[in-house]
Amino acid sequence: MSSNPPPRPRGRVDLRAHSGRLLRVAVLLAVTAVSVTTAAAEPPRADGARTGAVVRTDHGLVRGAAHGSYITFDGIPYAAPPTGRLRWQEPAPAPAWRNVRDATAPAPRCVQMPMPGTDGVSGSEDCLYLNVTVPSVPPPAGERRPVLVWLHGGAFLGGSGGDYGAERLAVRGDTVVVTVNYRLGVFGYFGHPALGSAPPFGLADQQAALRWVRANATRFGGDPNAVTLFGESAGALSVCAHLTSPSAAGLFQRAALQSGSCHMSFPPGALGPGTPAYEPFATERDVQAGGALAARQLGCTANDDARVLACLREQSTEHLATAQLMASFNRPAFGNPLLPTAPATALSSGSFHRMPLLQGTNHDEMRMFVGQSLAAYPIRTEEDYRARLDATFGPAGAAVASYYPAARYPTPALAWSAALTDRSLACTTLRAAGEITAKSPRTPLYGYEFNDPDAPVLTGLPAHSDLPYGAAHGFELPYLFSAVPTEQPLTEAQRALSDRMIDYWASFAHTGNPRTRGAPHWPAQRGTGPVLSLAPGPGAIRTTDAYDAHHCAFWREAQK
Repeated sequence: MSSNPPPRPRGRVDLRAHSGRLLRVAVLLAVTAVSVTTAAAEPPRADGARTGAVVRTDHGLVRGAAHGSYITFDGIPYAAPPTGRLRWQEPAPAPAWRNVRDATAPAPRCVQMPMPGTDGVSGSEDCLYLNVTVPSVPPPAGERRPVLVWLHGGAFLGGSGGDYGAERLAVRGDTVVVTVNYRLGVFGYFGHPALGSAPPFGLADQQAALRWVRANATRFGGDPNAVTLFGESAGALSVCAHLTSPSAAGLFQRAALQSGSCHMSFPPGALGPGTPAYEPFATERDVQAGGALAARQLGCTANDDARVLACLREQSTEHLATAQLMASFNRPAFGNPLLPTAPATALSSGSFHRMPLLQGTNHDEMRMFVGQSLAAYPIRTEEDYRARLDATFGPAGAAVASYYPAARYPTPALAWSAALTDRSLACTTLRAAGEITAKSPRTPLYGYEFNDPDAPVLTGLPAHSDLPYGAAHGFELPYLFSAVPTEQPLTEAQRALSDRMIDYWASFAHTGNPRTRGAPHWPAQRGTGPVLSLAPGPGAIRTTDAYDAHHCAFWREAQK
């Protein structure tokens, strides 16, 4: 195996030939995303919400909603609606308004990947809005709070900033928290030769939101020079992209990546037999080739580029928001001014912004993905398990089996999940840590592993007797945010862990160092060295050798 992903085929991309496999991957990823972010459009707030403070932004006055210890300002536009002639263009400035704008409920989410069994389009193209949560008590005179800007996950196909209640991060952490909507699927990552070297529009939206934060943070008591960009899954991949994006320079000063690094990828078959490998970023040439084919399939066949684009922009939202088109355009393109090179390549070469970093994964990441597909693709016996290993890893399947023997795990499904977790997320994140500290030894880096084996299960996931979810992908989110729906509430011990995690994240936002009084010491990571294990119970927060525990030396050699 090669240490780098195999080059993607150049030239024409036959969406029809690959649509079945693309849809299987995208639906699994999107179902997972929805399981993580299926909160109502407006996160539950404390009872008795009332009219809150009025703040003058650079575009006009907004009135938020007060909730006792915190105030929310929801649905603030940070860019113009990307509709009509602005579809597939970089975000344009939002228009100003004269009267006080109501900011007491989140705006519509961006158009989402259609889910199996659902009809119609979910979301709106007019979706470039953000939400701000601040403590009710103003900061001391002359002081400013750090700002945390959250990028939601969802495979670049689903999710919304409004899915996350940030009041505990704001109040307990004494921070300003901003959650952001950004374009998804074909609306956010479409490419076409007529568009030239257009940026990935969803990533451009995120940078526009960061520019809004820079212009308006002080108006909400925040410090525009102490901005932490953080995200989970696709949100973490977005953070990775901005770390390597020249146009993001100066827009944030700290970064945190949860369950997604510049090297994250899935091998073929990870999401079910026959599914292709998943690489989160694509070459501009591949995306443009796919866009040219999509245009022809939509009947936009003029020889003139301007007429092709006009035809594409005349298509209705419903006509574009199909499962096939959304699935075909959910990978940000590189080879443009926003993202000149693949983020993994940029990281390996040292081409990234220097700043304090916090990154980590969950102990049982891939149980989430395996659980989504287990009913369709069961792994009941050791023979089933070995067949999956051989199909995914080829001649290396036997070696993988020697490190993950079925007999060592309660069920074959758990063995399969462990192998995928280590190969796809745990070790790729540690590889990124090694490259960061090698290329920039003075960059403070803090690694973690969320490891609550009894974390509350996210609502909507199928139950499997042979696959307890443990600390699966996204399961740390209820420890940082409210409004993330789970099958059961946090226990007292889990609530204590939640407090510690919020303290760590907030301390990192304040100082670039997650150390906090009364909590176990979090040492900086050196190379692929120990990380902080986050688990509930006395003495459970402690350093651990994740590199050894996840067999990363084996995966390093296997992928050469």
